[in-house]
Amino acid sequence: MPSPGAAFGALRHRNFRIFLLGQFISQCGTWMQTVALGWLALVLSNSPLQVGLVTTFGALPVLLFTLYGGVIADRVNRRRSLLILQSLLLVNALALGLLTAFHLITMPLIYALAAVQGTVSAFEIPIRQSWQVELVGKADLMNAIALNSTGFNLSRVFGPAIAGTLVATAGSAVCFFINAGSFLAVLIGLTMIRPDLTFTGEFSVRRAALREGVAHVLGTPWPKALVSLTAALNIFGTSFIAIMPVYARDVLRAGAGGYGALMSFFGLGAAGGALSIAVIGHRFRRERTAVVAALVLGASLVLVGLVQQLGLALALVFGAGLTMALNAIMTNTLLQTEAPDHLRGQVMGFYSFIVVGMSPFGSLQAGWIAEHAGTRVALGIGGAACLVVAGIIAWRRMGRPAVVTAPVTEEVP
Repeated sequence: MPSPGAAFGALRHRNFRIFLLGQFISQCGTWMQTVALGWLALVLSNSPLQVGLVTTFGALPVLLFTLYGGVIADRVNRRRSLLILQSLLLVNALALGLLTAFHLITMPLIYALAAVQGTVSAFEIPIRQSWQVELVGKADLMNAIALNSTGFNLSRVFGPAIAGTLVATAGSAVCFFINAGSFLAVLIGLTMIRPDLTFTGEFSVRRAALREGVAHVLGTPWPKALVSLTAALNIFGTSFIAIMPVYARDVLRAGAGGYGALMSFFGLGAAGGALSIAVIGHRFRRERTAVVAALVLGASLVLVGLVQQLGLALALVFGAGLTMALNAIMTNTLLQTEAPDHLRGQVMGFYSFIVVGMSPFGSLQAGWIAEHAGTRVALGIGGAACLVVAGIIAWRRMGRPAVVTAPVTEEVP
């Protein structure tokens, strides 16, 4: 078995292996639902703006509640809480499938179910992310984050590819039912996990006020710069996923199959980026990697807006996924390893607030620009904005030593 902090070191831990497998199965189902729901919304509304609003309604509750969700994450039994929250997500997916199968689904119902899912996720995300350190300990935390990101992004490959075929042949409802079933893998895994007192005993049980977590993140230069960059990338960069159905249909003329292929290549690139960190992540300078990756992501999106050939678009989307993963994992790892134990849930809540909570603004602006100026213009503006923000941060911060709240060695991710 790998040693602590080594390549794939997190796989030494039985609990993490169970967690990783359950998450991968569930995430495949979630991506199937994402693809099917985007296409269903486009068919029902024929409006890029309304397609973008589906993501907006799903992410808005995260914006409203995830900071409080981070506080809760530091005060509850995380395993029991995840059992409850994952069960609620299962019920939500099942309701979506039944309404679609019986031809009762409407855009207002899609918005409502997306909002329910977002509300549950506002509490589930910080609890799940901050729980990983209890599965592997601090020495293997970066490796666990990278492996989990690898699984998440591989699910982007399999989920959309399967969904593209099923939507075209059997309809969106099948994808929703499969997603509901996939949550059973997580629930079964959670019941099999046995808490490891070696790790759960490492951490402080001190309760902190909400402002302490925010003050910690914003109180040092590099974390502040990285969360600012993350906000820009989620508003102007990764929001292109919300208008991907329109890009596939109207720009590439590729239909549902092309949409599924684009999502799969994006996931394949992201999985490659995450896997590279899992193998040789200790060799990367984390702050610099995060900023350079953001610059390349912005450039990739500008080029995606310029091309009209599916092959070129797939290559560029692959690059966008790879650089997005590099930026996200480095930022996530820096924030977690520098956070005091009693603030880790809050820090992850704040990070989720940025990553997911800012998505409504990104989806809204991307959908609005695509509807009024065209999808290619929306992509170009988003990529250019990422380049500008990343360029400013690179100019101000690159070459300066990172200011951290705790020393970080090569062994501790």
